[in-house]
Amino acid sequence: MFIAGLGVMLGALWSVPSHAAGATVTGAGSVTRGVLAVDTDLTPGVTIDLVRRSMTLSAGEKRHLRGRLEATSTTTGIVGLTQRIRCLNASGATVPVVAASARNHEGSDTTTYATPGHLPLYADLLFTAPAAGTYTCVLQGTAYSSLPGSYHLTAVASNTWLESDDTDRSGARWWQNPACESDDSAGACTYLGGGAARPDAWVFYDDGTPVYKWQAHPDAVSVSAQANLELTTCYQGTASCAASMEVYPRGKNAVVDARFELVQLDATGHACRTNSVTARRTITDDAHHAVGYSFLTDVPIDPACGTRTFLLRIYVKHVSGQTVKIDGIQSGATSLTNGIAFNNFN
Repeated sequence: MFIAGLGVMLGALWSVPSHAAGATVTGAGSVTRGVLAVDTDLTPGVTIDLVRRSMTLSAGEKRHLRGRLEATSTTTGIVGLTQRIRCLNASGATVPVVAASARNHEGSDTTTYATPGHLPLYADLLFTAPAAGTYTCVLQGTAYSSLPGSYHLTAVASNTWLESDDTDRSGARWWQNPACESDDSAGACTYLGGGAARPDAWVFYDDGTPVYKWQAHPDAVSVSAQANLELTTCYQGTASCAASMEVYPRGKNAVVDARFELVQLDATGHACRTNSVTARRTITDDAHHAVGYSFLTDVPIDPACGTRTFLLRIYVKHVSGQTVKIDGIQSGATSLTNGIAFNNFN
Protein backbone atom coordinates (compact mmCIF):
# COMPACT_ATOMS: atom_id res chain seq x y z
CA MET A 1 0.00 0.00 0.00
CA PHE A 2 2.82 2.37 -0.78
CA ILE A 3 1.78 5.68 -2.25
CA ALA A 4 3.51 7.02 -5.34
CA GLY A 5 5.46 10.19 -4.89
CA LEU A 6 8.50 11.29 -2.98
CA GLY A 7 8.14 8.46 -0.48
CA VAL A 8 11.73 7.38 -0.44
CA MET A 9 12.55 5.32 2.57
CA LEU A 10 15.44 5.86 4.79
CA GLY A 11 17.20 2.96 6.45
CA ALA A 12 19.63 3.20 9.32
CA LEU A 13 22.34 1.64 7.20
CA TRP A 14 25.45 3.47 8.30
CA SER A 15 26.16 5.20 11.58
CA VAL A 16 24.83 8.75 11.59
CA PRO A 17 26.83 11.23 13.66
CA SER A 18 24.94 14.22 15.01
CA HIS A 19 26.53 17.35 16.40
CA ALA A 20 25.03 19.06 19.41
CA ALA A 21 24.23 22.74 19.23
CA GLY A 22 27.37 24.80 19.63
CA ALA A 23 29.67 21.80 19.30
CA THR A 24 32.93 22.21 17.42
CA VAL A 25 33.41 20.06 14.34
CA THR A 26 36.64 19.88 12.38
CA GLY A 27 36.96 22.66 9.82
CA ALA A 28 33.44 23.95 10.40
CA GLY A 29 33.46 25.98 13.59
CA SER A 30 30.29 25.94 15.68
CA VAL A 31 26.99 24.37 14.71
CA THR A 32 23.55 25.55 15.81
CA ARG A 33 20.70 23.08 16.29
CA GLY A 34 17.08 24.20 16.24
CA VAL A 35 14.79 21.61 17.87
CA LEU A 36 11.08 20.94 17.36
CA ALA A 37 9.47 22.14 20.60
CA VAL A 38 6.21 20.16 20.57
CA ASP A 39 4.97 16.97 18.93
CA THR A 40 3.49 17.94 15.55
CA ASP A 41 0.97 15.92 13.55
CA LEU A 42 1.63 15.22 9.87
CA THR A 43 -1.74 14.73 8.20
CA PRO A 44 -1.45 12.87 4.88
CA GLY A 45 -1.15 15.18 1.90
CA VAL A 46 -0.10 18.27 3.86
CA THR A 47 3.48 19.59 4.03
CA ILE A 48 4.28 20.98 7.48
CA ASP A 49 7.11 23.37 8.42
CA LEU A 50 8.79 21.91 11.51
CA VAL A 51 12.01 23.84 12.27
CA ARG A 52 13.36 27.08 10.76
CA ARG A 53 16.78 28.79 10.74
CA SER A 54 17.46 32.25 9.30
CA MET A 55 20.98 33.29 8.22
CA THR A 56 22.41 36.50 6.78
CA LEU A 57 25.04 35.52 4.21
CA SER A 58 27.39 37.09 1.71
CA ALA A 59 27.22 36.07 -1.95
CA GLY A 60 28.83 32.64 -2.36
CA GLU A 61 28.90 31.88 1.37
CA LYS A 62 28.23 28.22 2.18
CA ARG A 63 26.47 26.39 5.00
CA HIS A 64 26.03 22.67 5.65
CA LEU A 65 22.56 21.88 6.96
CA ARG A 66 21.51 18.50 8.40
CA GLY A 67 17.94 17.68 9.32
CA ARG A 68 16.45 14.85 11.37
CA LEU A 69 12.75 13.97 11.45
CA GLU A 70 11.61 11.26 13.85
CA ALA A 71 8.03 10.11 13.33
CA THR A 72 5.50 7.84 15.01
CA SER A 73 2.23 6.60 13.49
CA THR A 74 -1.35 6.14 14.66
CA THR A 75 -1.89 3.20 12.27
CA THR A 76 -0.32 -0.22 11.80
CA GLY A 77 -0.51 0.32 8.04
CA ILE A 78 2.19 1.69 5.75
CA VAL A 79 2.35 5.48 5.41
CA GLY A 80 4.90 7.32 3.29
CA LEU A 81 7.08 9.96 4.94
CA THR A 82 9.29 12.58 3.32
CA GLN A 83 11.46 15.23 4.90
CA ARG A 84 12.94 18.18 3.01
CA ILE A 85 15.41 20.95 3.75
CA ARG A 86 14.28 23.95 1.74
CA CYS A 87 15.96 27.38 1.82
CA LEU A 88 14.02 30.55 0.93
CA ASN A 89 15.24 34.02 -0.03
CA ALA A 90 13.82 37.25 1.40
CA SER A 91 10.99 37.14 -1.15
CA GLY A 92 9.95 33.67 -0.03
CA ALA A 93 11.14 31.94 -3.21
CA THR A 94 12.87 28.55 -2.91
CA VAL A 95 16.59 28.69 -3.68
CA PRO A 96 17.59 25.39 -5.31
CA VAL A 97 18.61 22.78 -4.40
CA VAL A 98 16.07 21.18 -2.02
CA ALA A 99 17.51 18.20 -0.13
CA ALA A 100 15.13 15.34 0.65
CA SER A 101 14.94 11.84 2.06
CA ALA A 102 11.96 9.61 2.68
CA ARG A 103 10.78 6.21 3.72
CA ASN A 104 7.53 4.38 4.31
CA HIS A 105 6.64 4.31 7.99
CA GLU A 106 5.78 0.64 8.35
CA GLY A 107 3.32 1.08 11.21
CA SER A 108 2.98 1.79 14.89
CA ASP A 109 3.70 -1.87 15.69
CA THR A 110 7.02 -1.94 13.80
CA THR A 111 9.88 -3.33 15.91
CA THR A 112 12.75 -3.08 13.38
CA TYR A 113 13.54 0.58 14.11
CA ALA A 114 16.05 1.44 16.85
CA THR A 115 13.09 2.58 18.95
CA PRO A 116 9.99 0.48 18.07
CA GLY A 117 7.47 2.53 16.11
CA HIS A 118 9.84 5.51 15.77
CA LEU A 119 11.16 6.08 12.23
CA PRO A 120 14.10 8.53 11.91
CA LEU A 121 14.96 10.27 8.63
CA TYR A 122 18.05 12.38 7.91
CA ALA A 123 18.84 14.75 5.03
CA ASP A 124 21.86 16.93 4.19
CA LEU A 125 22.20 20.09 2.14
CA LEU A 126 25.16 22.26 1.21
CA PHE A 127 23.55 25.66 0.72
CA THR A 128 25.39 28.35 -1.25
CA ALA A 129 23.99 31.88 -1.11
CA PRO A 130 23.43 33.06 -4.71
CA ALA A 131 23.55 36.70 -3.57
CA ALA A 132 24.07 38.65 -0.35
CA GLY A 133 20.96 38.57 1.82
CA THR A 134 18.96 36.81 4.50
CA TYR A 135 17.85 33.24 3.87
CA THR A 136 15.50 31.07 5.89
CA CYS A 137 16.03 27.32 5.76
CA VAL A 138 13.13 25.09 6.78
CA LEU A 139 12.87 21.44 7.78
CA GLN A 140 9.58 20.17 6.36
CA GLY A 141 7.66 16.93 6.77
CA THR A 142 5.02 15.32 4.54
CA ALA A 143 3.00 12.14 5.08
CA TYR A 144 1.06 10.40 2.29
CA SER A 145 -0.93 7.20 1.91
CA SER A 146 -3.80 5.52 0.08
CA LEU A 147 -4.97 3.77 3.26
CA PRO A 148 -8.65 4.31 4.12
CA GLY A 149 -9.78 5.85 7.38
CA SER A 150 -8.35 8.49 9.68
CA TYR A 151 -4.71 8.37 10.75
CA HIS A 152 -1.58 10.52 10.84
CA LEU A 153 2.11 10.51 11.57
CA THR A 154 3.60 12.64 14.35
CA ALA A 155 6.96 14.42 14.27
CA VAL A 156 8.49 13.82 17.69
CA ALA A 157 9.59 16.87 19.69
CA SER A 158 13.27 17.12 20.71
CA ASN A 159 14.22 14.24 18.39
CA THR A 160 13.30 16.29 15.31
CA TRP A 161 15.82 19.04 14.53
CA LEU A 162 17.68 21.16 11.98
CA GLU A 163 21.42 21.84 12.34
CA SER A 164 23.44 24.43 10.44
CA ASP A 165 26.98 25.78 10.43
CA ASP A 166 27.56 29.20 11.97
CA THR A 167 30.49 30.01 9.68
CA ASP A 168 31.36 29.68 6.00
CA ARG A 169 32.31 26.26 4.62
CA SER A 170 34.84 27.79 2.26
CA GLY A 171 35.52 25.75 -0.87
CA ALA A 172 33.05 22.96 -0.04
CA ARG A 173 31.46 21.20 -3.02
CA TRP A 174 28.01 19.64 -3.65
CA TRP A 175 27.36 16.65 -5.95
CA GLN A 176 23.98 15.45 -7.19
CA ASN A 177 23.05 12.81 -9.75
CA PRO A 178 20.81 13.35 -12.82
CA ALA A 179 17.04 13.74 -13.09
CA CYS A 180 15.01 10.71 -11.99
CA GLU A 181 11.32 11.35 -11.40
CA SER A 182 9.30 9.36 -8.89
CA ASP A 183 7.40 7.29 -11.46
CA ASP A 184 10.19 7.41 -14.09
CA SER A 185 7.65 7.36 -16.92
CA ALA A 186 10.43 8.61 -19.22
CA GLY A 187 12.81 5.79 -18.26
CA ALA A 188 15.57 8.25 -17.33
CA CYS A 189 16.75 6.61 -14.09
CA THR A 190 19.64 4.22 -13.52
CA TYR A 191 18.57 0.68 -12.54
CA LEU A 192 20.62 -2.15 -11.04
CA GLY A 193 19.65 -5.82 -11.21
CA GLY A 194 19.04 -8.53 -13.76
CA GLY A 195 17.44 -8.43 -17.21
CA ALA A 196 17.46 -4.97 -18.75
CA ALA A 197 19.06 -3.36 -15.69
CA ARG A 198 22.77 -2.76 -15.19
CA PRO A 199 24.68 -5.04 -12.77
CA ASP A 200 26.48 -2.07 -11.21
CA ALA A 201 27.08 1.68 -11.53
CA TRP A 202 29.32 4.51 -10.37
CA VAL A 203 27.15 7.29 -8.92
CA PHE A 204 28.54 10.78 -9.73
CA TYR A 205 30.91 9.14 -12.23
CA ASP A 206 29.26 7.09 -15.01
CA ASP A 207 25.55 7.67 -14.35
CA GLY A 208 25.24 10.77 -16.53
CA THR A 209 26.66 13.12 -13.91
CA PRO A 210 29.45 15.31 -15.33
CA VAL A 211 32.66 14.12 -13.67
CA TYR A 212 33.91 16.91 -11.40
CA LYS A 213 37.48 17.15 -10.11
CA TRP A 214 37.38 19.00 -6.81
CA GLN A 215 40.34 21.09 -5.67
CA ALA A 216 41.03 21.10 -1.94
CA HIS A 217 41.74 24.57 -0.59
CA PRO A 218 45.46 25.49 -0.50
CA ASP A 219 45.21 26.09 3.27
CA ALA A 220 43.28 22.91 4.11
CA VAL A 221 45.13 20.47 6.38
CA SER A 222 42.79 17.58 5.47
CA VAL A 223 39.45 16.97 3.77
CA SER A 224 36.20 15.20 4.68
CA ALA A 225 33.33 13.90 2.58
CA GLN A 226 29.91 12.34 2.91
CA ALA A 227 27.21 10.94 0.65
CA ASN A 228 23.52 10.06 0.87
CA LEU A 229 22.50 7.31 -1.57
CA GLU A 230 18.76 6.67 -2.06
CA LEU A 231 17.51 3.45 -3.65
CA THR A 232 14.02 2.15 -4.51
CA THR A 233 12.91 -1.48 -4.99
CA CYS A 234 11.08 -2.19 -8.25
CA TYR A 235 8.53 -4.88 -7.37
CA GLN A 236 5.71 -5.70 -9.79
CA GLY A 237 2.95 -3.09 -9.72
CA THR A 238 4.90 -0.33 -8.01
CA ALA A 239 4.30 3.21 -9.22
CA SER A 240 7.95 4.11 -8.64
CA CYS A 241 9.81 2.37 -11.50
CA ALA A 242 9.70 1.91 -15.25
CA ALA A 243 7.46 -1.11 -15.98
CA SER A 244 10.25 -2.93 -17.82
CA MET A 245 12.28 -3.03 -14.60
CA GLU A 246 9.58 -4.73 -12.49
CA VAL A 247 10.63 -8.40 -12.44
CA TYR A 248 9.49 -9.99 -9.15
CA PRO A 249 6.31 -9.78 -7.04
CA ARG A 250 6.40 -7.75 -3.86
CA GLY A 251 8.25 -9.46 -1.01
CA LYS A 252 11.45 -10.41 -2.86
CA ASN A 253 13.43 -7.46 -1.36
CA ALA A 254 16.89 -6.43 -2.62
CA VAL A 255 20.51 -6.62 -1.49
CA VAL A 256 23.23 -4.30 -2.81
CA ASP A 257 26.85 -3.53 -2.00
CA ALA A 258 27.98 0.10 -1.91
CA ARG A 259 31.47 1.59 -1.72
CA PHE A 260 31.93 5.32 -1.15
CA GLU A 261 35.25 6.67 -2.47
CA LEU A 262 37.19 9.91 -2.21
CA VAL A 263 40.10 9.58 -4.63
CA GLN A 264 43.13 11.89 -4.65
CA LEU A 265 44.53 12.16 -8.18
CA ASP A 266 48.10 12.46 -9.39
CA ALA A 267 49.41 14.94 -11.94
CA THR A 268 48.34 12.67 -14.83
CA GLY A 269 44.73 12.56 -13.60
CA HIS A 270 44.96 8.96 -12.36
CA ALA A 271 44.20 7.63 -8.89
CA CYS A 272 47.03 8.20 -6.42
CA ARG A 273 45.34 7.55 -3.07
CA THR A 274 41.86 6.05 -2.61
CA ASN A 275 39.95 6.43 0.64
CA SER A 276 36.77 4.35 0.93
CA VAL A 277 34.09 2.87 3.15
CA THR A 278 31.83 -0.07 2.24
CA ALA A 279 28.45 -1.44 3.31
CA ARG A 280 26.04 -4.21 2.31
CA ARG A 281 22.45 -3.00 2.28
CA THR A 282 19.14 -4.84 2.35
CA ILE A 283 16.15 -2.87 1.09
CA THR A 284 12.78 -4.42 1.85
CA ASP A 285 9.74 -3.97 -0.37
CA ASP A 286 7.74 -2.68 2.60
CA ALA A 287 10.34 0.02 3.08
CA HIS A 288 10.47 0.34 -0.72
CA HIS A 289 12.95 3.25 -0.61
CA ALA A 290 16.07 3.46 1.52
CA VAL A 291 18.82 5.99 1.97
CA GLY A 292 22.26 4.98 3.17
CA TYR A 293 24.80 7.40 4.63
CA SER A 294 28.56 7.21 4.33
CA PHE A 295 31.28 9.41 5.82
CA LEU A 296 35.03 9.86 5.40
CA THR A 297 36.49 12.27 7.93
CA ASP A 298 39.88 13.96 8.25
CA VAL A 299 41.32 12.39 5.10
CA PRO A 300 45.00 13.40 4.74
CA ILE A 301 46.06 15.30 1.63
CA ASP A 302 49.05 13.29 0.41
CA PRO A 303 51.76 15.66 -0.91
CA ALA A 304 53.37 12.76 -2.78
CA CYS A 305 50.40 12.75 -5.19
CA GLY A 306 51.52 16.11 -6.56
CA THR A 307 47.99 17.59 -6.65
CA ARG A 308 45.19 18.56 -4.27
CA THR A 309 42.58 17.22 -6.71
CA PHE A 310 39.90 14.72 -5.70
CA LEU A 311 37.11 12.64 -7.23
CA LEU A 312 34.03 11.73 -5.19
CA ARG A 313 31.94 8.73 -6.27
CA ILE A 314 29.89 5.74 -5.06
CA TYR A 315 30.21 2.25 -6.55
CA VAL A 316 26.92 0.32 -6.26
CA LYS A 317 26.56 -3.38 -7.18
CA HIS A 318 23.36 -5.41 -7.23
CA VAL A 319 23.76 -8.63 -5.23
CA SER A 320 20.32 -10.27 -5.22
CA GLY A 321 16.57 -9.77 -5.28
CA GLN A 322 14.55 -6.95 -6.76
CA THR A 323 15.92 -4.55 -9.31
CA VAL A 324 16.63 -1.21 -7.62
CA LYS A 325 16.37 2.33 -8.93
CA ILE A 326 18.99 4.92 -7.99
CA ASP A 327 16.91 7.96 -7.06
CA GLY A 328 17.98 11.36 -8.38
CA ILE A 329 16.69 14.87 -8.94
CA GLN A 330 12.89 15.17 -8.86
CA SER A 331 10.82 18.11 -10.16
CA GLY A 332 13.98 19.84 -11.32
CA ALA A 333 15.21 20.80 -7.86
CA THR A 334 14.73 18.10 -5.20
CA SER A 335 17.85 15.99 -4.61
CA LEU A 336 17.57 12.48 -3.16
CA THR A 337 21.12 11.24 -3.83
CA ASN A 338 23.95 13.66 -3.15
CA GLY A 339 27.48 14.13 -1.82
CA ILE A 340 29.51 16.88 -0.13
CA ALA A 341 33.26 17.43 0.19
CA PHE A 342 34.67 19.76 2.87
CA ASN A 343 37.99 21.44 3.57
CA ASN A 344 39.32 21.08 7.11
CA PHE A 345 41.44 24.01 8.27
CA ASN A 346 42.37 22.79 11.74
